[in-house]
Amino acid sequence: MPAIGKVSVEIFDEIILPQLGRKRPEILVGPQHGVDVGIVDLGNGQVMVTTTDPIFVVPPYGWERSGWFAVHILASDAATSGIRPAYITMDLNLPLSITREDFEALWAVMHRECDKIGMAIITGHTGRYEGCEYPMIGGATVIGIGPKDRFVTPTMAQAGDLVLITKGAAIEAAGLFAVTFPQQVADRYGENVAREAEEIFWQMSVVEDALTAVEAGVRENGVTSMHDATECGVWGGLFEVAQASGVGMTIDKEDHRAGRGAEGVRPVRHRPVFIDQRGDPDHHLPAAQGKEVVRRLRDKGILVSMVGEIVDSQQGMRYFDHGKSHELVHPRVDPFWSAFGKAASQGR
Repeated sequence: MPAIGKVSVEIFDEIILPQLGRKRPEILVGPQHGVDVGIVDLGNGQVMVTTTDPIFVVPPYGWERSGWFAVHILASDAATSGIRPAYITMDLNLPLSITREDFEALWAVMHRECDKIGMAIITGHTGRYEGCEYPMIGGATVIGIGPKDRFVTPTMAQAGDLVLITKGAAIEAAGLFAVTFPQQVADRYGENVAREAEEIFWQMSVVEDALTAVEAGVRENGVTSMHDATECGVWGGLFEVAQASGVGMTIDKEDHRAGRGAEGVRPVRHRPVFIDQRGDPDHHLPAAQGKEVVRRLRDKGILVSMVGEIVDSQQGMRYFDHGKSHELVHPRVDPFWSAFGKAASQGR
């Protein structure tokens, strides 16, 4: 078991995967390491997409940020299927310290953001209990319904695909540290950098990124795979897509600029692989579908970059740093958690 964070692929494969309850034929995509959604065939050409995550609320962010973050982190995983999130169920196990006024403020923002995304809150549970504390105050399941031929998963990437990354690397880490430890960031890097870093917080959602990308087409006609790269960052997300699809990958680290976190990882069919990052107008995808994906993202003001290519599995997973080739490996344990805990305990 890891000291903290998600369980390893070994734990998943050896304990979870062999014991998944009743097998049902309508399940098209079941639990897989690195795959955030399940897909169920509803018949009549429709599927149900579903994903489950903790409800993560941090009061020091303020209720506006806290409610926004909780909803968008939940909806982002579902949106990477290419199907719009439509329903959400929420289990809120609130700490005894929360007041009616606090809860009203939090819930108002969560309702507003669900409404903006198009999600109806259809059921749930709400209570205050001993032993419950921020930030993990429950869990939620997001559901989307859509055409069977319109969903994508991280298992669908193929050799020849492009990799695009929206926004850049370390967005979530930068945004969370900036709003949690604003004075420490300002002392170290200056007030201007601290304020800019705080604004990165609002870039953590990939709902618009994912749903905009698939407007250009899916599978043979466009996007083949998307992943919300949170735990273990972009490197972890890239590795998980390659592993889930049984393919190799080559990434140019020089195009993978740090400082503007990248959440969505999306290979595009039959094109070189690139990562979606800060958006350079001099970068162009060589094929019509790729250009259309990039155009739509940039029209929405979403920064996007290209950094590599999906290759045959025999070529392995590699990244290039100043021309030197290195093996791309999964970080296994996200250093964010220990760094965040240390900063919180030391007050810096």
